[in-house]
Amino acid sequence: MSLAIENKTLLLQMNFINGDWCEAYNRQVLPVINPATGEVYATVPDSDAIDAKAAVDAAAAAFITWKNVPAKQRATILKRWNDLILANAQDLGKIISSEQGKPLAEGVGEVAYAASYVEWFAEEATRANGEIIPSPATGRRLTAHKEPVGIIAAITPWNFPAAMIARKIAPALAAGCTVVCKPAAETPLTSLALVKLAELAGVPPGVLNIVVTAKSKEVADVWLDDPRVRKITFTGSTPVGKHLARESADTLKKLSLELGGNAPFIVFDDAALDAAIEGLMVAKFRNGGQTCVCPNRIYVQEGVYEEFVDKLTARVAALVVGPATNPAAQIGPMINAKAIEKIESHVADAVSRGARITTGGQRIQTRECSSDTYYAPTVLVDVDKHSRCFLEETFGPVAPITRFATESEVLEWANDSPFGLAAYFYTTDLRRVTRVAEALECGIVGINEGALAAEAAPFGGVKDSGYGREGSTHGLEEYMHIKYTCQGGLD
Repeated sequence: MSLAIENKTLLLQMNFINGDWCEAYNRQVLPVINPATGEVYATVPDSDAIDAKAAVDAAAAAFITWKNVPAKQRATILKRWNDLILANAQDLGKIISSEQGKPLAEGVGEVAYAASYVEWFAEEATRANGEIIPSPATGRRLTAHKEPVGIIAAITPWNFPAAMIARKIAPALAAGCTVVCKPAAETPLTSLALVKLAELAGVPPGVLNIVVTAKSKEVADVWLDDPRVRKITFTGSTPVGKHLARESADTLKKLSLELGGNAPFIVFDDAALDAAIEGLMVAKFRNGGQTCVCPNRIYVQEGVYEEFVDKLTARVAALVVGPATNPAAQIGPMINAKAIEKIESHVADAVSRGARITTGGQRIQTRECSSDTYYAPTVLVDVDKHSRCFLEETFGPVAPITRFATESEVLEWANDSPFGLAAYFYTTDLRRVTRVAEALECGIVGINEGALAAEAAPFGGVKDSGYGREGSTHGLEEYMHIKYTCQGGLD
């Protein structure tokens, strides 16, 4: 199967600033590596502070007019963008698979997921209603208006290069904000293709600007220091998120931080076991385990532990690993060698603490899987809860399992983490559903369900997993502030 794209105009390798496709000011470039082969797929600008400031200058000039564009007109542009994304879904999916490595079916599926946010916020743009407030005195009229925050700086990750940029940019544009964006250096091409489609949809020059770089700190520092940038939206690691929070304090920027996760997946004795297995397969092995809501700690109650392990091992052992050019592939390569090394260290640590490998547990290298970035889907059993794979995000196709005895015990373990993004549990006891859902310390809970994300639902975490919400009506509010007006002399 070929990953060659039909619409060649989507394969862009330049910055987009003030409506112009341009090289970096310093003329430096960086390679985009196809993780499936280890080969250079494209080269893109390696921008610096000069480009970052130029993007803010363009966004500041454009904001003056964009914020006053009627919501219905902004919605029309976003709907055209949604239509163009869906019309080019196959090519966009191929770009995702070529630079990120995920199977093509997942790449195309991600495009549809990204488009769902664009469509959702196109509709939400016309629903940003204010309030008329009952006055405590005669002769006054009190109102609350929602207004765009201003310039948004969006910093997106490599694991979902289409979905993450859409989930941040669509609500910003819907609210009337302008945007400067830095995609991940590993996967910039998808973002550039989406911005090209936004340009074709009618987004005016300067409203949406994208700067590609491996000099992340240099570019981000420009945006952090510039008081014209009023909000940072970031998806990535907790340490980087905390740095952004600290450094944005001087200009008191608004922040949306979707940070690390360490999701527990709990299977109670009374669970529908086959459904729990299916839910875990969807949640754990999507994108090769490289998602922030992946189950990272699997707790199975004693009564069903052995049966669960046997069934899961059989399912995981049957997964097909290969490049996106193999239509049967279910697990692609990891993003780079550093990711593989982390996975290996987590597995070795767990084994050193007494865990057993029931399937997988090693790199894969065949003629088809020719690069050094493939890792066999792995099941670890009898994992000590102090193992690194229970304490840190593995970000790979490793399912670590341990057993528990009681509900109170597993809830204590599940909440014993600085992270609080997602959690999952399976049970047929309706009373337990309420108890456990309310007791879990996280922003998202899957109850007898492994697929959580939806454009209409609020996505975000608590504790070290960040704050702010993406998607849903709450996602639009993240890009707006409220202006109160009091008009007197009406009596």
